[in-house]
Amino acid sequence: MAEFSLPKNSTITKKGKAHAAPEGATRIRKFKIYRYDPDSGENPRYDTFEIDEDDCGPMVLDAIIKIKSEQDASLTFRRSCREGICGSCAMNIDGTNTLACTKAIEDIKGEVRITPLPHMDVVKDLVGDFTHFYAQYASIQPWLKTATPPPSGKERLQSPEDRAKLDGLYECILCACCSTSCPSYWWNSDKFLGPAILLQAYRWLADSRDEMTGERLDDLEDPFRLYRCHTIMNCANVCPKGLNPARAIAETKKLMVERAV
Repeated sequence: MAEFSLPKNSTITKKGKAHAAPEGATRIRKFKIYRYDPDSGENPRYDTFEIDEDDCGPMVLDAIIKIKSEQDASLTFRRSCREGICGSCAMNIDGTNTLACTKAIEDIKGEVRITPLPHMDVVKDLVGDFTHFYAQYASIQPWLKTATPPPSGKERLQSPEDRAKLDGLYECILCACCSTSCPSYWWNSDKFLGPAILLQAYRWLADSRDEMTGERLDDLEDPFRLYRCHTIMNCANVCPKGLNPARAIAETKKLMVERAV
């Protein structure tokens, strides 16, 4: 059996492993990163990594990739587009849910603390389990639903005014930053759909081409699925795309009232 050895410049402390910056580094920044492997049977811990900012890209994701490449290959996280489009690298950075690829290191003072999104089971390290979140998304049937046949040889058209109603809705990238920052979702995620899914639900309610508004509203008419939103506004504050799920939820509630009148 090969002898186990730590990566270069690494030590083990009671609270976790510490990885020092290379010799000669002049602009050192510490990253304190949550580590947890459920299969190992060990308790979660924080590992500390030092990097030289002069030898690293400007974003937090650049630093995490550098850490994985040069200091600890076992560090686990999701990432894909690096352009704030896919939502894969959503995590909690410096106490706020955001995307690592669009969060600048220079915007954070002192030590950079990184954890997975809150109130999700952890698959490993910074990877949360999105199984329930995606199941909730599927439950709202996020596709165009119609009863009438499509126009012969044509698309289902919208006026520019009707198309504009979808602005601020279709841009959602399902990163779950908003839902995992919502206390109501923390407490009732088994029944409350949460900001991200309710924004997606309103995206189809607002679409002039969709013909199943009544059916969609019936599906949301529930004490928990929709009405656990208390307009705390954490969702709008953390959305990396600048969207406002609370407004979409309020518009959905208005549709419920108008239907009942």
